[in-house]
Amino acid sequence: MVSTGSSNLKQFAAYLAVIILLSCRSLVTTFDDIQDAVAFTAASKINEPTSADNLKVMTWNIRFGAARIPWFGDSCGDRVLMTEAEVTTNMDSIVLFINSELPDILLIQEIDLSSKRSAYMNQVQYILDKTYFNYGVYASNWDAEIIPSDGLGKVDMGNAILSRWKIIDAERIQLSLLNYQDDLTKYFYLRRNILKAKIELPIIEDFYVVDIHATAFATDDTKQKHISKYKEVLDELNNQGAVFVTGGDLNSIPPGADSTDFCLEDICSGESFHTETDGGPHREGSYFNNIVSEPDLVQPFYVYHPAIDSISTRDPIHFTHSPWNTNYTTTNYWDRKLDYLFTNFADGFSDGTTHQETYKYSDHAPVSAVLNP
Repeated sequence: MVSTGSSNLKQFAAYLAVIILLSCRSLVTTFDDIQDAVAFTAASKINEPTSADNLKVMTWNIRFGAARIPWFGDSCGDRVLMTEAEVTTNMDSIVLFINSELPDILLIQEIDLSSKRSAYMNQVQYILDKTYFNYGVYASNWDAEIIPSDGLGKVDMGNAILSRWKIIDAERIQLSLLNYQDDLTKYFYLRRNILKAKIELPIIEDFYVVDIHATAFATDDTKQKHISKYKEVLDELNNQGAVFVTGGDLNSIPPGADSTDFCLEDICSGESFHTETDGGPHREGSYFNNIVSEPDLVQPFYVYHPAIDSISTRDPIHFTHSPWNTNYTTTNYWDRKLDYLFTNFADGFSDGTTHQETYKYSDHAPVSAVLNP
């Protein structure tokens, strides 16, 4: 999940209008429906494995290296910027975990490329250069020279795919914008995407990795549109006979989830929810029953093979998210599942694991699995 404050945007409207008129470059990067992803390579490559047997895949929303800092908008905090030392320390913890688990392919969400909040670190290159991965691709969800809200400043955050093997093609697929925002807020808000990459694996000729970070805070049908587009991309690959692994932060709870309402669990000091006779208002990002029953959004993906089966996703040992508000204790780190892995590989996954031991490194836990040989 990710949130941005919008309450003070309008007071900057006149100021920003002047900047936009005088500037040679737009303050915010917009995107085509489909365009090439940004490619990266490690500073020093290592030999690519000659076999893809027991290929391990992992997905992880790394929270732009902010670990469990009480950030504004998503964890009842007021922090907006990190020091360089904080970013480095947090990213080194992420790198250490990656190097201990050794996934062959890593899907990342909420990774920063050049953001003031994360000391302008290129986090894609940082992970590449400190791990064994040779190649990476990146697609921005949020690229702005300045975000006036809360002093956030320059931001470039998105999705990434890292691989031991060469990535021979990658594209950014634009997802729908929120429809109910005013024009100024929409201009500076996130532009989410699906990142699709073709990887040159030994043996498997047409092998793709698809990474998504769906919207968290929509109060209309935007999330449904995001997930429907995601399913469309996967079905197209499956119909053309390609093999894929896919996953990411769907910001949706699984089929059969015993709760669709986390407003009171996520409440911050001074907030008030569920005070009206109809049960509202609800906290953004905490209520999963806005337009449709959101567990139903994820159900269609189980026609493919999941890393964690649909029954097990209800087990607390497979929860992957918590905002780390004051309601959480040292024995209650996670309270919902938002992160998933799927494949259409004929034999599916084995060793599906939710790595809840990473609770200090992000507000999301990684999920990993191995393609059955």
